[in-house]
Amino acid sequence: MNGTTLVGLLLAAATGTRVRRGRHGVLIAENFRFRMPAGSCFTVGSVIITNRSAEWLLAEQRARLFTHECRHAAQYAFLGPLFWPAYWVACGWSIALTTSYGVRNWFEKNAGLADGHYPEELPLRPWVLKIFGREEGRTAPPGT
Repeated sequence: MNGTTLVGLLLAAATGTRVRRGRHGVLIAENFRFRMPAGSCFTVGSVIITNRSAEWLLAEQRARLFTHECRHAAQYAFLGPLFWPAYWVACGWSIALTTSYGVRNWFEKNAGLADGHYPEELPLRPWVLKIFGREEGRTAPPGT
């Protein structure tokens, strides 16, 4: 209803991927042939776009990855097109604090870092430690 799934379907059509039904109301666009963001899949609206087959993503041993991507679909359902700028701001925040766009990204943390094959913790950049100090038991600045 918010248009993001339509954008996912248009991306799938424009790139020649085949769309199949997945579980939990999501669609899977399989065999995406272009360079992807890091990883084997990403989500646009309720469409999970993968460079593998739908069977690969739906296999039991990848249930956690599929669940991670379904959580992103729920984030899109809630935020609609606002997901894109919010996600990129969260990526920038994470990169500014660490070397990863995912580790301190609220959207990736909310979707489950380990489920999405992200490291769960990385050291903070030296400038962050300098500003916020190395308080005992504190590994992150406020708001992360």
